[in-house]
Amino acid sequence: AMEAAPPRDDSIYALSASLVDQRGRPAGLDLFRGHPVLISMFYATCPDACPLLIADLQRIERELTPRIRADLRIVLVSLDPERDTPDALQALARARQVDESRWRLLRASEDTVREITALLGIKYRRLPDGSFNHSSIITLLDPNGVVLVRDEGIGGSHTVLLRSLRAAQSAPSR
Repeated sequence: AMEAAPPRDDSIYALSASLVDQRGRPAGLDLFRGHPVLISMFYATCPDACPLLIADLQRIERELTPRIRADLRIVLVSLDPERDTPDALQALARARQVDESRWRLLRASEDTVREITALLGIKYRRLPDGSFNHSSIITLLDPNGVVLVRDEGIGGSHTVLLRSLRAAQSAPSR
């Protein structure tokens, strides 16, 4: 299995961020320290890109061996803390049938959202109708929160991301 160490300067875990998950429990970005993590940004009321993003993440999971899938964690951070309450996030998690033992849908303050999007290289803006225009980037973090791969776009093969997950799992432990 992959090993975890204290956060490094290049780790997103160095950001001290207070978030809340879909069950209303407090969480930090490092809640899955010690595991490889796929992280992205979304919002629950998104009619287009976000459902496709979630479907992509689920497809990536299906393409992994059971051992790699069991170690992988997935984090989605909401761009819309105003509307994405824990109840809304929980409803989405149930509707999309995500494995809540390994997935977390998180919300944070708008300031924290800006910090996380900057760390992940995600651009977004709120539109007048309350929806968001945002980039769709899936980032693979190592067990220490260091970015390994950034995969932009949805509906693609995610070949580099899958290759990186498989390689990381087959690497000898330190």
